Amino acid sequence: MKIIRSKEFTADRAWGAMDVANMNGITTRVHWTDQPYKWHVNDGEEVFAVLDGKVDMHYRVDGKEHVVALGVGDVFFAGVGCEHVAHPQGAARILVVETEGSV
Repeated sequence: MKIIRSKEFTADRAWGAMDVANMNGITTRVHWTDQPYKWHVNDGEEVFAVLDGKVDMHYRVDGKEHVVALGVGDVFFAGVGCEHVAHPQGAARILVVETEGSV
């Protein structure tokens, strides 16, 4: 059993993470960041939920870039092949569920 107080979690670097669970190769992690990630396409699907802060999620559809503002409680689902990058607006804490070892 674990209880995680996500607002108390801080990493020593951007996108540092705390493992919550690994269920049959699917990882759940809490990330802390104050810096953008990098453009990427995951090996599988990804669920990205904002726990604290604000994040601008950039994603591409047919080569065209789009941006959506995400706040606390908002969830972004990246299907297979979805190219995306998260840009936090200040510090943010994010719950990410994805295939173990994904980018």
